[in-house]
Amino acid sequence: MLGTERTPRVVAARKLLRRAGREKAGRFLVEGAQAVREAVTGEVRVHELFATPLAVERNADIVGIAEGQGIPVTTVSDRVAEILSDTVTPQGLVAVCDLIDVPVAEALAGAPGLVAVLAGVSEPGNAGTVLRAADAAGADAVLLAGDSVDPHNGKAVRASTGSVFHLPVARDRDTPRLLAACRDAGLTLLAADGHGELDLHSPEAAEVLGGRVAWIFGGEAHGVPETVLEAADHRMRVPLYGRAESLNLAAAAAVCLYASAAHRRSRITDRA
Repeated sequence: MLGTERTPRVVAARKLLRRAGREKAGRFLVEGAQAVREAVTGEVRVHELFATPLAVERNADIVGIAEGQGIPVTTVSDRVAEILSDTVTPQGLVAVCDLIDVPVAEALAGAPGLVAVLAGVSEPGNAGTVLRAADAAGADAVLLAGDSVDPHNGKAVRASTGSVFHLPVARDRDTPRLLAACRDAGLTLLAADGHGELDLHSPEAAEVLGGRVAWIFGGEAHGVPETVLEAADHRMRVPLYGRAESLNLAAAAAVCLYASAAHRRSRITDRA
């Protein structure tokens, strides 16, 4: 029998589409083959898997992994897949997982060398894409400060393509406290700012980039808040060599994070 909209577990899962529901239950929804694969093969606790008959057929390996771990797999109708998704074209595969964020102190434990901080980033797609870039660049953690989006938002999770499960993610609405924690962890605060005093490609920036840093990125429209800029150790700009007015947040974050990764790796190689 297929699970329907009235099945109690489906009703409970649907509440996780909202932030309040996620925080109350301590769980969130993960949709799509790549993200669900990362969930069932990772360390996060997966409570249940919902899948349409077609999704079960297309993702037999993922379903098999889930069943092998004793994770309940509920076959549902296309209609249920639609109401458990916030996309126009649901993929028919949804996992219910425990929230993945950890305390800031835990995320910053162990002398991190590269951290991404999102300050007031409200667009979930941007947050997820930056998280993916941070993961790819080898960052040790991603921190969300102030009124940033919930990293468990469905669009943010999809945009991260599973990276949300690969590195520590922490939140704190108190931005000064979060920045102080970064400093206490030995990190230099670098604010990405189009008018920054340091050019990312300048010799002066190289020494800073090769150290332990926390990159701070702001929202797409207004950038890093002024109070956060004032708290940073350096404001760093990405040089624009063409005629583009600016880079979007995701592109700028990837450039900055990879610049730090490259300088850090170069320094390690030189020491070797």
